[in-house]
Amino acid sequence: MMGRFSVSSLVVAILCLVTREFVCKGETQLVICLEYDREALIDLKRGLKDPEDRLSSWSGSNCCQWRGIACENSTGAVIGIDLHNPYPLNFADSTSRYGYWNLSGDIRPSLLKLKSLRHLDLSFNKFQSIPVPKFFGSLKSLQYLNLSNAGFSGAIPSNLGNLSNLQYLDVSSGSLTADDLEWMAGLGSLKHLEMNQVDLSMIGSNWLQILNKLPFLTDLHLSGCGLSGSISSLDYVNFTSLAVIAIGGNNFNSKFPVWLVNISSLVSIDISSSSLYGRVPLGLSQLPNLKYLDLSMNNDLTASCFQLFRGNWKKIEFLELGSNKLHGKLPASIGNMTFLTHLGLFENNVEGGIPGSIGKLCNLMYLDISGNNLTGSLPEILEGTENCPSKRPLPGLMYLRLSNNRLASKLPEWLGQLENLLELSLNYNLLQGPIPASLGTLQHLEMFGLGGNELSGTLPESLGQLHELDTFDVSFNHMEGAVSEAHFSKLSKLKLLHLASNSFTLNVSSNWVPPFQVRYLDMGSCHLGPTFPVWLKSQKEVMYLDFSNASISGPLPNWFWDISSNLSLLNVSLNQLQGQLPDPLDVASFADIDFSFNLFEGPIPIPTVEIELLDLTNNYFSGPIPLKIAESMPNLIFLSLSANQLTGEIPASIGDMLFLQVIDLSNNNLEGSIPSTIGNCSYLKVLDLGNNNLTGLIPGALGQLEQLQSLHLNNNSLSGMIPPTFQNLSSLETLDLGNNRLSGNIPPWFGDGFVGLRILNLRSNAFSGGLPSKLSNLNPLQVLVLAENNFTGSIPSSFGNFKAMAQQQKVNQYLLYGTYRSRYYEESLLVNMKGQSLKYTKTLSLVTSMDLSGNSLYGTIPGEITNLFGLIVLNLSRNYMTGQIPEGISKLRELLSFDLSNNMLSGAIPTSMSSLTFLASLNLSNNNFSGEIPTGGQWDTLPESSFAGNPGLCGAPLLVKCQDANSDKGGPVEDEENGNGFIDGWFYLSMGLGFAVGILVPFLIFAIKKPWGDVYFLFVDKIVDRSLWVKRKSRH
Repeated sequence: MMGRFSVSSLVVAILCLVTREFVCKGETQLVICLEYDREALIDLKRGLKDPEDRLSSWSGSNCCQWRGIACENSTGAVIGIDLHNPYPLNFADSTSRYGYWNLSGDIRPSLLKLKSLRHLDLSFNKFQSIPVPKFFGSLKSLQYLNLSNAGFSGAIPSNLGNLSNLQYLDVSSGSLTADDLEWMAGLGSLKHLEMNQVDLSMIGSNWLQILNKLPFLTDLHLSGCGLSGSISSLDYVNFTSLAVIAIGGNNFNSKFPVWLVNISSLVSIDISSSSLYGRVPLGLSQLPNLKYLDLSMNNDLTASCFQLFRGNWKKIEFLELGSNKLHGKLPASIGNMTFLTHLGLFENNVEGGIPGSIGKLCNLMYLDISGNNLTGSLPEILEGTENCPSKRPLPGLMYLRLSNNRLASKLPEWLGQLENLLELSLNYNLLQGPIPASLGTLQHLEMFGLGGNELSGTLPESLGQLHELDTFDVSFNHMEGAVSEAHFSKLSKLKLLHLASNSFTLNVSSNWVPPFQVRYLDMGSCHLGPTFPVWLKSQKEVMYLDFSNASISGPLPNWFWDISSNLSLLNVSLNQLQGQLPDPLDVASFADIDFSFNLFEGPIPIPTVEIELLDLTNNYFSGPIPLKIAESMPNLIFLSLSANQLTGEIPASIGDMLFLQVIDLSNNNLEGSIPSTIGNCSYLKVLDLGNNNLTGLIPGALGQLEQLQSLHLNNNSLSGMIPPTFQNLSSLETLDLGNNRLSGNIPPWFGDGFVGLRILNLRSNAFSGGLPSKLSNLNPLQVLVLAENNFTGSIPSSFGNFKAMAQQQKVNQYLLYGTYRSRYYEESLLVNMKGQSLKYTKTLSLVTSMDLSGNSLYGTIPGEITNLFGLIVLNLSRNYMTGQIPEGISKLRELLSFDLSNNMLSGAIPTSMSSLTFLASLNLSNNNFSGEIPTGGQWDTLPESSFAGNPGLCGAPLLVKCQDANSDKGGPVEDEENGNGFIDGWFYLSMGLGFAVGILVPFLIFAIKKPWGDVYFLFVDKIVDRSLWVKRKSRH
């Protein structure tokens, strides 16, 4: 559309000028061409290759009657040669004719004999990369020269600047270049310049000043030329006649050229995709002749919508400002642009609602405000529709695109009155309520997009009348009810059907044959069962099939494999399908195959062609992983065979699948060692081999996986130390080596090597040594699990510096790795909390946990730990910690689970701990705490077991009551109800006497009989030693 307002009229004017005696007068008198002109043309023909014999008329004596030749009426001199290809590649009939109408060969200099030649058009031919003939610069009479897309290559000859009479020059081509434009200074008569796609990247920044010297220039087209440098200012503006400027697709990296607002003759401006930034001048709206403005895809242009659209915009017809940084609300005055046919504001920051005044835009054909921050509702009533010729709202509207906003209203009834609408795209908003049945009257509608909203109710049967419909999308809503044959009765042109993530139940007869041949069929989460849908057998063109979570059970029918060879996407996951899959598996090349979460069994099937995704998770597949898996799927990107019954070893050939991003073989019965060849998979993001029977060392070659983000080797029988090459895994976010037989110290480089580590799990291994203080350098670390090892020493005070643990995690971020198309690996971890292991997936990013339990740590709990305000889980149990609970522990207000059991801690429990209102699990048992247990809040719900094994504690929930604070007796006291206090007094007195006798009598005897004493105390030592050994073992 660009420049259509002046180009066509200019071309006609020039053609009339150069062929005025022959073409435009419409006279029929016979004109006889000059003999030497005829000979020049014959020589030109000899050099050309003409496969379609387009020049068959070039015979006989009168060349003025030859095809494409124009002569001057008075002299018979040849003044025009038009040999352009009438069927170029983008022509409507190009599929059948393109290639046959192409001229090629050589252009002979005999053209120079045509002294009166004014018009030369060789465009859209195929001159096979020959250079533009330099002698063209000697055609002094030439006024029109069109060499666009004619197959020429190389540099544009600078002697074209000698054509002082030239008014029209088009050399657009992706294979031509120019190192400078100085030669254009000689084109003093030039009105139309077109050099689209010519490589001008080397001409420097003065090109604009050069072209500014062409006073008669009306049309300037330099799109996609590789131009760069600022265009924001000109010393003076000489473009006094400029009507069209089309310089989009360059890389100016410049502020907007404000000098354009001073050129009142401008009709069309296109500076799209050119890295402009800064404010869009409001003066553009005052240009009296401006009809076309395209500033889209600059990304950084700003303007207030409210101010910009309040301008005059007197004649504007085409306004495209998409993909920038426009902001603010749309004013009601936008309805004053009554000539507007195209309004594009996609991917900006437009806010608020859509004003009802858009109803005044009777000529509007295209409206795109998708990808903004529109809120509120669609207008219930459109203003000014009575002024439109048909008295209907927006009678010319063909494209309505409002997707990816936050519009939150019901669908207005006027949508059903847009009689010429071809595309309705309202996907991914917050639209509510039912779909109006009136939308079924839009008989021209081709694209129906309401997916990703909050629509409810049933699907209107009237939508089955949309006989032109190609795309039907109501996926990801809250709709329900039966979908019958009536909903599809006239949808014979349907190619894309999206009903997924609703609660539809397909209710069709067993012999139903749909009227369509669909290509993309997405009915995930619809109720299609109980058996596999028979009607699919008729769909011979289906390429993308998603029947996931569709309540289908039983085997896949045999006929299904007759259509499977077309499938680029096959997703039947989350059903109850069973039986064995055919081996080999017949699908389309580079397909995505998802059979996960079913009941399939038998060996792993191998596809007949290369595929890119294979997910067989959670089935009953058995046997070994095929040894030659890489030969069948060398370009596989996503491989998940998790949670099956696979046995044998991991084949070394898996390392030949160089494009793998996800390998998930977890939860099987695989054995043997980890192949070092996996280190060849340099694109790998996820490696999960957890919960198998793998043995041996961790291969150092895994340290080559620099893009690895998630590594799970947990729950195997791996031994040895952590390879030093792991310090190269700078992208790692999860490292889970728990429940193996690994040993050695935590390497000192841990704190520096894993700059992005979120989760570190080394639970239940044989690691030893002290805890490195540098671990606290892991700023993103949220989960630290070092439990059940042999670590010794004290807890470093630096452990209070973990930044991610020091702040509450408020934003839930799904930890999805290796995302490929619609599939991804979802991170998960077992976290010990409340005395049990809980699996976290969706909310794992909110978990902050430190578990150092079951080691041989000693010393006091560092007070710095109380700086970890975001901690949810803190477990220091089964160590040898001494001292008191830090008083500042009450600052950990997010704690859900706190375990200090089986240590040697003493002193009072800080009363401030009763302020930990989220605390659901507390275990302080088997220590030496004393005093009264705090009360209030959550503490009143804690069980007795939380405090057991602390003889000095008293108060609820223990049965031991605390003595009166005013009494001078120390320690806890028993219940003294019903006068038992007197009896208890005598009890304690007699117990004291008995204790004295029990000590003194043996002492006197052993003093007299020393050998008896030696035997007795040796026996006591053995008893004490054994009790200490039992206690230590119970801690581990």
